[in-house]
Amino acid sequence: MSEHQVLDHVDQYLRLGREYDCSDIHLPTSYPPAWRRFGRLSPIWEDHAPLTPQDTERLAKSFLGTNEWNRLQEKGDVDFAYANDEGRFRASVVKQRLGYDMVFRIINTQIRSIESIGLPMEHIIPLTRYQNGLVLVTGSVGSGKSTTLAALVDFINKDREDHILTLEDPIEYVFESKGCHVNQREVHAHTDSFAKALRGALREDPDVIMVGEMRDLETIQLALTAAETGHLVLGTLHTGNAPRTLDRVLDVFPTDQRDQIRIMVSESLRGILSQQLVPKMDGSGRTLALELLVNTAAVANCIREGKTYMLPGVMQTGKNVGMITMDESLRNLYVQGAISRDEALFRADDKIQMRAFFQS
Repeated sequence: MSEHQVLDHVDQYLRLGREYDCSDIHLPTSYPPAWRRFGRLSPIWEDHAPLTPQDTERLAKSFLGTNEWNRLQEKGDVDFAYANDEGRFRASVVKQRLGYDMVFRIINTQIRSIESIGLPMEHIIPLTRYQNGLVLVTGSVGSGKSTTLAALVDFINKDREDHILTLEDPIEYVFESKGCHVNQREVHAHTDSFAKALRGALREDPDVIMVGEMRDLETIQLALTAAETGHLVLGTLHTGNAPRTLDRVLDVFPTDQRDQIRIMVSESLRGILSQQLVPKMDGSGRTLALELLVNTAAVANCIREGKTYMLPGVMQTGKNVGMITMDESLRNLYVQGAISRDEALFRADDKIQMRAFFQS
C-alpha cells in the first residue's frame, strides 16, 4: 500500500477490522489509520502517512447522515450506532484541535452465550431468575461489559416469559423476542436521556430493565427505585471492582441520604460482576478475568454499615455461592498459564499481596 492512498469510504476500513478480528478502528487526524487487536492499538499499515484534516472530513462525510453531520457541527461530537453490509458499529466522531477523529467499536452481531464468554453458569443463572433487584456489570471501557450484558438478556429472553425493556446509548446487540417480549430504546434517537427513559420505562410494565449506563444521580436513583418496586434491573458502571462500585453508587447521593440509600442497596442488590479482558500469554487474543460478588447476609451487613472495605474479606469466605475477587481470578489465570506474571501484577488491586504470591 503506498503511503499516500487513503480509502474512499469508512466501510472499507470497517471491513478490514472485521476480517482481522479487531475490536476498534481509529481514523484520527494527524495519525495513520489504526486498529485495536487483542487490546493493542497499532497502525493498520506501517508506512501509511498520517491522515490530513481533509481526509478525515471526507471520511466523516462518507458515512454520516445529514442529522448526524448537523449534530457534529452544533455540538462538536456525535455518537450513534452505524450499520452497513458488514454489520453494526458503535461510531463516535469528535471535532478536535486538528480536525475530526473517528472511532468505531465493532459490534459482534452474534450474541454470545453466558457459557461461551466463560462466566460461571451455576452462579450467574440464579442472578437472572430474580423477580426484582439490581445486577451490575462493571469494568473499564472495552472490558466486555456490553457482551456480558447481552448474554444475560439473551438468556432471560429464552428462559422467562416476561417483558424486557432495554435502554441503550446506542443500541448495540439486536434482540429478537423469544420467550419474552423485548423492546429496545436508544437514548438520543428515541428518548433524551437514560433518566427520562427509565422514568418512562416504569409505566411500560416491564419485568426486566436493562440500563446501558448508570452515569448520574437521577439514573442511579431511578434504577434503585425500579429494583425495589418489583423489576429486575441490569446495569453497567465504569468501576473496577465490587467495593469501588458500591462506593460509586453511594457517593453520588447527598450525604444526608446516604444511610437510607445504603439500606436500599443492601436490600435490592443481587450481585456485581466486575471484569477485565487480559491479553493471553500466547498472543492469541484476550481472556476474561472476573470478580463476582453475590449479596449474602454478610455482604448486606457490610453495605448497610458503610464498610465496603471489608468486602474482599467477606468474598474470600463466600466461595460456595461463587464469590471470587479480581485478584484471585488473575492468580488462577496465571497458574493456568493463560496470562503472564506482568499482566497479573499490572491488573491486581492489591499489588503487595500479588508480589508476595509470586515470591512464595
